[in-house]
This record gives sequence, structure tokens and C-alpha cells, in this order.
Amino acid sequence: MSITGTVKWFSAEKGFGFIARDAGPDVFVHYSGIIGQGFRALSENDHVQFEITDSDRGPQAVQVRRVDSHRQK
Repeated sequence: MSITGTVKWFSAEKGFGFIARDAGPDVFVHYSGIIGQGFRALSENDHVQFEITDSDRGPQAVQVRRVDSHRQK
């Protein structure tokens, strides 16, 4: 089941950041968990959809992809 949230911050230099879940605590995201080709990064306030996996350091977002926040109703 996909979870949605908004990117709080992401450092392209460091390759990681945090996503504020729509429901629940913030979750860590590493660049390797972002779906895409080539350079993978996120921008602050990007609306994203993702899965969560347990890593040795706690919950981590994987299969992260941007979603259109201006969907037609």
C-alpha cells in the first residue's frame, strides 16, 4: 500500500532527506530509494508517494515517486 507525503528537505549533496507523511511521523529517504534514471533528487514541498521498509536505522522510504499535486477533480 502506497503512502503519501511531502518532502520536508532533501540534500542533493548528501543524497538524503526527510518526508513528512500525510499521516504519521517523518520518514528518512535516501537517493537510492527514488524511482528514476540518472541523477535522482527531490525538492522541498514535492508531493510524493512511497513505500516504507525497515532498515537497520529505522523506517526508510523506498519506491519514492513524485505525484501531481494539482490533480483534476
